[in-house]
Amino acid sequence: MEALSASLLSIADWITAHVTMWVLVGTGVVLTIASRGMQVRHFSTMVRTVLGSRQGAGGGISSFQAFTISLAARVGVGNVFGVAAALLLGGPGAIFWMWVVALVGMSTAFFEATLAQMFKVRAQDGTFRGGPAYYMAAGMRNRVLASVFAVITVITCAFVITSVQANAIAGTLLAALGDTGASPLEGLGGLSPAQLVIAALLFVFSSMVIFGGIRSVARVTEWMAPIMALIYVAMVAVIVVLNIGQFGAVITQIVQGAFAPEPLVGGLGGGVLAAVVNGTKRGLFSNEAGQGTAPNAAATATVDHPVKQGLIQSLGVFIDTIIVCTATAFVILIAGPQVWGAPGVNPANLTTLAVASELGGWTIMPMAVLIFVLAYSSIIAAYVYSATNMAFITRARWATWAVRIISVASVVVGSLATLDLVWNTVDIAMAVMTVTNLVALLALARWGLGALRDYEAQRRAGVDSPVFVGTANPYLPGDLPGEVWAPRGGEPAGEQAQDPAVPAADRAASEPQP
Repeated sequence: MEALSASLLSIADWITAHVTMWVLVGTGVVLTIASRGMQVRHFSTMVRTVLGSRQGAGGGISSFQAFTISLAARVGVGNVFGVAAALLLGGPGAIFWMWVVALVGMSTAFFEATLAQMFKVRAQDGTFRGGPAYYMAAGMRNRVLASVFAVITVITCAFVITSVQANAIAGTLLAALGDTGASPLEGLGGLSPAQLVIAALLFVFSSMVIFGGIRSVARVTEWMAPIMALIYVAMVAVIVVLNIGQFGAVITQIVQGAFAPEPLVGGLGGGVLAAVVNGTKRGLFSNEAGQGTAPNAAATATVDHPVKQGLIQSLGVFIDTIIVCTATAFVILIAGPQVWGAPGVNPANLTTLAVASELGGWTIMPMAVLIFVLAYSSIIAAYVYSATNMAFITRARWATWAVRIISVASVVVGSLATLDLVWNTVDIAMAVMTVTNLVALLALARWGLGALRDYEAQRRAGVDSPVFVGTANPYLPGDLPGEVWAPRGGEPAGEQAQDPAVPAADRAASEPQP
């Protein structure tokens, strides 16, 4: 089993170094140039849009709720374990490459969220559905590619990501409780009482939200994601303020480490290749820009212009990596080699130990609770992604329940199992998803650019809240399929999509035959 895990790790590293890194950063650069640096030009607009995004849903999922669903997935284990893994394996320089992935990824996130809005459809429960599978089918008219992406996403999100997050929760809580599994219960495979209690709690908590559907997820993440992010940032901000004199030295370590041929800091990995590979891998796992998962959440929002949600999702990448991940890296680096070089230190406990070394041992349990919330929110966000893509594959009611049952079951299994194989497999699965999605983004970039130009033209004309129309729009390369963005009765087009399953004509329009 260990040999298989090591082989998968080697495969994941090779794919990252030779494929994912180049395609991910290259696509981000191309889209940044094509949009004239939209992440810089519209940064202040992003902030204002997020602050005013809780209104105007008309009974559906608000733009802010859709943002928090994706933020719940972004600000998760990747910010705690992912940054720690990047530092241990790639050294301080890995953080620099996480920044690069994030900064160009803001443009990528903008395009994938905007396209998800443009090609979304309305589901039978009245909410919107969309994402890469939908814009591949309707925009590229490639149903085969769309179906492949949807299947990969269902498997990755319902099985792999939920298991990984649950495993992180269980491992953190067990460590905080001092449980070593030394008191196994007979007949239960050596599982300790604490493991069974944690598995039961995860089953209850995940079931309550997941079986409630996407509206239930939106209601929970609307308050959970911002609160958990603020608490974590506040905790590390205290450490940053207490050690502000070391800020310049930490930044110097990060920048120098990005280009140093050998490790700069004892006890941490390093070297240019290690920094690039691990920074890219963990940057993608953390902020998801280009991966194709966040657009599934972006599409659920009820907005009057697709660009509005694109701007909001782009800001999410900035918050995740430039703010949260950087703060985590700062805490770990100032903790010193007495922490990261200590016996038994690994990505699962490094951040917690670093915080405890600065603020005291009393923080171990609060950190465990915080990681629980971070990972739990990612679990329910992963359910949204898998449910959205299953709905693309089939709208049968059994499929909806199957995704819910599998997601909950994976949470339980993940909390009880050792998942080295899954942690290595997730990098490979995400690489396949990312490359497939980036191909679609490049193919459909002109549609996203058209929507951006339409939005900017209306803002220049003095329109405070631009309204998008997908037919006879001079900025688009053609008319959008379906009825979502077709104006009707003078109301915002984005609020009027018909269920694509009834009547059949709408389904045919929104999902072209191959």
